[in-house]
Amino acid sequence: SSDLDALLLRIMGSPDPRQIDGIGGGDPLASKVAILAPSTHEDADIDYLFLQVFVDQPLLSDKQGCGNILAAVGPAAIELGLVPATDGTTYLRIHMVNTGEIARAQVQTPMGRVSYDGAATMDGVPGHHAPVVLWFDSLAGSMTGALLPTSEPLTMIDDLPCTLIDNGMPCVMIPADALGQDGDESPASLEADAALCARIEAIRLQAGSMMGLGDVRDLTVPKMILISRPRHGGLVMTRSWIPHRVHKSLGVFAAISVATASLLPGSAIALLAAPSKPDQRQFMVEHPAGASEVFLERDPGGNVTACGMVRTARKIMAGQVFPVPAAR
Repeated sequence: SSDLDALLLRIMGSPDPRQIDGIGGGDPLASKVAILAPSTHEDADIDYLFLQVFVDQPLLSDKQGCGNILAAVGPAAIELGLVPATDGTTYLRIHMVNTGEIARAQVQTPMGRVSYDGAATMDGVPGHHAPVVLWFDSLAGSMTGALLPTSEPLTMIDDLPCTLIDNGMPCVMIPADALGQDGDESPASLEADAALCARIEAIRLQAGSMMGLGDVRDLTVPKMILISRPRHGGLVMTRSWIPHRVHKSLGVFAAISVATASLLPGSAIALLAAPSKPDQRQFMVEHPAGASEVFLERDPGGNVTACGMVRTARKIMAGQVFPVPAAR
């Protein structure tokens, strides 16, 4: 609702590049909200609505999910008393309201309490914490209705080879060298290339329409991802726009979509991917901060049937937030 939007903008401190009068972090990656409620879905335990709060514009978007925030949904739901914990490991079914999909989460709950202590690590995240295992049985067409919204693994846009794919996140994959890039440039240097960013956005606007998303000018999807050969033993190297800033790592659902597209015969990026075995389940998708581990289960025909990731979450604070009063 408009009242909720206005409230969340005040809580986060938008629009302001620093979000100094709110609790946002001045970056799209730190300007996110999760709203939890007992599930209205018969196959789930908890409802999770994700909202992306724009930093420097008075806008919110519910047009995508967020796998990173999803990792905290299980622990938070237990801490808030919305879902009971069991001794050892608590298994939750999370209804992702944005897309209608169901995620399965495993949360460490020794003695019936959430534990955040553990040895799991994530590139780009300091320290080590308890693992949160996430599995998805069906992500294909999460927002567009089809794994390949154009029905083809290769689509030409402005004479550039692209793969338009949606396996949890609508994404456009482009070989980095097709845009004159090596593919391992720093996010800052890519953002500073105004001509490159303008060309990426022009492709994004066309791709959004082709993917059935309509006019995506004010939307955060599709994500634009440059793909190049892996540098550190992974599947591929990535650089992603989200959509106007360059991600300092890579989103969960984007990583799943990248891995899926890399294994898709005839895709724009298949030839850039490291060789894999038909029964291989674990893949490392490289990004500026390191790599993201992705698990894919495939049927005998090579089609992806389930996806998984190990993430971490930690309780940082609990309490009340006092938003600035609404303008009169």
